[in-house]
Amino acid sequence: MIAHRAQAVALSGCLALAALPLSACGALTKDAVESKNASVATSAEDAGGMESLVAAAKKEGRLNAVAIPRDWANYGDLIDGFEKKYGITVHVSNPDGSSEDEIKAVKADKGKNHTPDILDVGGSFARDAAREGLLATYKVEPFSKIPKTHKDPRARWYNDYGGYISIGCDANRVETCPESFAQLLRPEYAGKVAINGNPNKSGSAFGVVYAAALANNGSFNDIEPGLDYFRKLKSRGNFNPVESTPATVSNGKTPISVDWDYLNAGYADQFRDKGMDWQVSVPTDGVFAQYYTQAINKKAPHPAAARLWQEYLFSAEGQNHRLDGYARPVLMDAMKADGTLHEIAAAWLPEVEGVPRFPSEAQTVKAKKVVARGWSRAMSR
Repeated sequence: MIAHRAQAVALSGCLALAALPLSACGALTKDAVESKNASVATSAEDAGGMESLVAAAKKEGRLNAVAIPRDWANYGDLIDGFEKKYGITVHVSNPDGSSEDEIKAVKADKGKNHTPDILDVGGSFARDAAREGLLATYKVEPFSKIPKTHKDPRARWYNDYGGYISIGCDANRVETCPESFAQLLRPEYAGKVAINGNPNKSGSAFGVVYAAALANNGSFNDIEPGLDYFRKLKSRGNFNPVESTPATVSNGKTPISVDWDYLNAGYADQFRDKGMDWQVSVPTDGVFAQYYTQAINKKAPHPAAARLWQEYLFSAEGQNHRLDGYARPVLMDAMKADGTLHEIAAAWLPEVEGVPRFPSEAQTVKAKKVVARGWSRAMSR
């Protein structure tokens, strides 16, 4: 699925004071005032209304992001739609990076124009960033429609889209595709089972460990069985250490990928024309759902563009783009009620049994600590 402590800039030989650019005569420029207003705006209304926010964002003309690849949850269409609608260029660095990489970028690139304006991270990473004071408070227009369990009461972060941990499988390379965590331990899957990164850095990999725990008598309070499972998967020779990406799926290096269902469903579409039969199933023995979270860098170099980006993501257009990419938008129920949901796209989502449940913040914090201590040990045996 990110920091500017100061925005001092020297213009025309003048000193930059109070972290704001000065005109040649020492007065604040109009653009500087607008940028300052945007950087503290807690809503579009607070920024002078949507028209004023759009105008300020267009003057900035740029949005910085990290780790949002075009093939992840339909970011390609979202980026294209935002650029076309507002004429603002979206710059994405390290597109295949992790949630941890985003947080590191916020901290490491303080005071630089290429610092990330926005974050798209796993929920636990967003909560950590909020506690560290890295995130701005901003309520998107439909904030009240976002379920309480999916947002920070102070509006420093809110969930955007989510999915279920699933098993993707190249049926041309695997004789019988597995449909459960238990089946992944079978000898015929030796060297074939990959995940999307390290669970200490990647939200999706962390979700896989949680799902494996639930499939092996664990719980939201006890993720240790998930580590035990991967220790067993590795000892049996089934774990593939290659990080699963679109490239490794395409070239056959990761014939089985345990990842979010919207990514695996996307691979099925993406590579069908190349003759690949990529099958997707949500394992019934380890049902785990999670959402990815949006936030604004408190010291974003382009504060108006960052806020406008959030408004776009949570508009009906933005949320339906998520759905078109097989991701479940957080406003799905509200949009279904008001008639703005793409019903056909909703019908394409992978089938799941039961109602999703989510770990609490305290449970997630505890689980992260357990994984931080135990993952390297599990992989060393």
